[in-house]
Amino acid sequence: MSQFVKTKILVVDDDEHICELIRLYFEKEGFAVNIANDGNKAIESFKSATPDVVILDIMLPGMDGWQVCREIRKLSQVPIIMLSAKGETFDKVLGLELGADDYMVKPFETKELIARVKAILRRTKVAETENHEEVVFPNLVVNKTTYTVKLNGEEVQMPPKELELLFFLSSNPNKVYTRDQLLEYIWGYDFFGDSRTVDVHIKRLREKIEDPRHNWQIKTVWGIGYKFEVRQ
Repeated sequence: MSQFVKTKILVVDDDEHICELIRLYFEKEGFAVNIANDGNKAIESFKSATPDVVILDIMLPGMDGWQVCREIRKLSQVPIIMLSAKGETFDKVLGLELGADDYMVKPFETKELIARVKAILRRTKVAETENHEEVVFPNLVVNKTTYTVKLNGEEVQMPPKELELLFFLSSNPNKVYTRDQLLEYIWGYDFFGDSRTVDVHIKRLREKIEDPRHNWQIKTVWGIGYKFEVRQ
């Protein structure tokens, strides 16, 4: 029996053939699968089924996938993999900026989709079982056990990958990491994305936490990567 037997997947796509194909493959792997064919039903199913992973198509009748992603992020930080018939960088970046964890272009191999879902679940499971980890700086507390970030005493909402990236960088102050290193450390060696993923997450982090009054910042090291710089 699969170790993922109790894992719940919500598949959101208006193409019933694709939904049934995904259901067939994932149920063979031991997943419980719920399906929604439009954006409004997706939100209803998400609230009632509380899935562990959402597979979300962009082009949906009524509420599109972008808006569904926004609404889910108001409720939860559950991993989201977005699907699209378009492969343009703009669509991928927009999905990541809205809080998606991964992005796949149609047509896709179902086995690759399963591999990506399992990779996300492995990383989530490791994060949940780690010992208490907390990084504290003036005006900033990042706790990887409770998955919380506090800025100036107020909690800041952010998806898991943003928090993990912030925790990793702030745990290694003033040390420079390349984009490829950050991809490996945060997303894992089996992640299918590219270095632009790191840039998008850094951009979102800066928008949420940076302030010139702080003695720390996420700094770009041109031609190399990024570091969490702490000024004395």
